[in-house]
Amino acid sequence: MKILVYRWNAYNYEDIIANLRALGNQVEEMEYHLDNYDEAPEFEELLESCILNAKQEGVPFDFVFTVNYFACIAKVCECNRTLYVSWTCDNPLISMYHTSVFSPYNVIFTFDKSNEIEFRSMGVENIHYLPLAVDANRMQQCIQNTPEHKKKLYQNIISFVGSLYERNSFDRMEYVLSDYERGYFDCLIEAQSDLYGEHLVDRLLTTDIMSSIRQKMDLKKSEQSFSDLSLIFETTVLGFKIAQVQRKRGILRISKKHPISLYSNSDTEDLITVDYRGSVNYWTEMPLVFHESDINLNFTIPNIKTGLPLRMWDVLGSGGFLLTNYQAETGMLLSEGEDLVSFDCEDDLMDKIAYYRKHEKEREAIAEHGLETVKKYHTYEIRLREMLEILRGYLS
Repeated sequence: MKILVYRWNAYNYEDIIANLRALGNQVEEMEYHLDNYDEAPEFEELLESCILNAKQEGVPFDFVFTVNYFACIAKVCECNRTLYVSWTCDNPLISMYHTSVFSPYNVIFTFDKSNEIEFRSMGVENIHYLPLAVDANRMQQCIQNTPEHKKKLYQNIISFVGSLYERNSFDRMEYVLSDYERGYFDCLIEAQSDLYGEHLVDRLLTTDIMSSIRQKMDLKKSEQSFSDLSLIFETTVLGFKIAQVQRKRGILRISKKHPISLYSNSDTEDLITVDYRGSVNYWTEMPLVFHESDINLNFTIPNIKTGLPLRMWDVLGSGGFLLTNYQAETGMLLSEGEDLVSFDCEDDLMDKIAYYRKHEKEREAIAEHGLETVKKYHTYEIRLREMLEILRGYLS
């Protein structure tokens, strides 16, 4: 197949493109900085030119592909009768709440099962569940090609790689909230922060609360967008704040009893008991951190309702031991206690850290089993073969 890939800064593009090519597809890449995902006249004109030029040359693109969904691309593809294929790695995507998702030229693959169910209930037929994946061979090659003395630089007892979301919208708007609203949201954040696998926020954003927030929050969206204030506030405001609280509080609590290293570009000035290691390169350093750490932590941002985020797959593909918050889809894809270990609250997290620090052989066996599982069932090659098989039905 001939595929046009629009690239932005998603981490998994390199693996996806490399595996598409390895499967015998012709892939052309297009890069452009988009400030607006719904309307981008200059970009839309460039994209249309690429599509039309390929048609005029007699070798049209079978489809345009992106990681995550872009309404402006869907619009161009529909106008030019070209299939637009997207694969989500974030949830929820505000950009998907757009009338363009109903286009017959769209095929959307989503890594979060709850997202598929939601959009199918809206009448979106061309949406399919496709979990994320990992190129374990690439990661293992990176690890094997790194000299032992360099690997030692990434050795940790416990590590976490990721953002602390300290620059979040909730903190920026908190000063405009009333005392009642501030207290209400503080209680909501506290309740959700120590609850994994169950989501309270959408049920607690009452009509009265949102009516008040509507007067204090400037909601800018295109006429074709059907995202509402509750969705935007739940995800882009409260979701990031809850992630900040969960991650900082969990890391600080761990640091009082165990050595923990943090790899991040976040502000860590107040984390004085945490070993801050700076940020790491996704391709050359992150696999080493995961492989060389005794315990790798994952805190899934609560916006991801049921799916497994990319970090989980990357830890497993690096052969690292993964201790992660519970997600509803974990049991669908992996075996608890064999491929990874889940926690459902902070106390459970602390108990399992203490246990697996003492049980090295059990920890190593789980890491090894997790690596073999993802190599056998969850590679990009496997996922993309599944995607392409589904797409043949649309292209025939």
